[in-house]
Amino acid sequence: MAKEPPADDLQRHVHARSGEVAPYVLLPGDPARAERIAEVFAESTRVAHNREFTLFTGTTQRGSPISVCSTGVGGPSAAIAIEELARIGATHFIRVGSAGARQPEIPIGTVVIVTAAYRGEGTSSAYLPLPFPAVADFEVTSTLIEAARSRYEEVHSGIVFTRDAFYQQDRALNQQLTEAGVVASEMECATLFVAGSVLRVKVGAVLGTDSNIWLKEQPSPAQKQELYMLAEPRAIAVAVDAVDLLHQRLP
Repeated sequence: MAKEPPADDLQRHVHARSGEVAPYVLLPGDPARAERIAEVFAESTRVAHNREFTLFTGTTQRGSPISVCSTGVGGPSAAIAIEELARIGATHFIRVGSAGARQPEIPIGTVVIVTAAYRGEGTSSAYLPLPFPAVADFEVTSTLIEAARSRYEEVHSGIVFTRDAFYQQDRALNQQLTEAGVVASEMECATLFVAGSVLRVKVGAVLGTDSNIWLKEQPSPAQKQELYMLAEPRAIAVAVDAVDLLHQRLP
């Protein structure tokens, strides 16, 4: 009979222990998205549901071990998730999120692979000072791009703007970052990349765009949601394919 993990191994927020999380973890913000991701696994078990953290562990259709854990909105809760999951055995993380496009030619409903992030949030500074870059892991990112290219003809990738205040816009900064080539704006990548560097785990991200502030004609909220829901399953498929590729290449 398997020995029970010690009681102090139970993580305070994600409510999981060693042996209950796979090495590969997908990190959506929305708990409902975690549910939808778990539905594409070959099999899955709900490990825990506490606060914003909903955790499932199972296998992909190709047999790779995989977990999904929602993180809620923003850097503080994302940092809690990656910290606690890393403590109990997770080694590779892929954020599967939503974002606002920041290039006029990127339509709503587009899948974007993140290479790095502008640190416009506050949580990452608790880990490392601002001159340190928020960069996605090369192996995870290149595998995400490979997985995306195997499915879709056009693949967008680039730097994102991570920020804290969802309803506040700095128009001048938005313009400056767009002119510098930033492809999207979101709220977790910089935190996860910097925390991943400190924790020595591998972190990447794939996003679906749900808006674009530079469009001349703005769709209604319902239209934006409809377009985003076209991107979400594509982003999920890319993330799961990347997990399979990473797992197959283990020495």
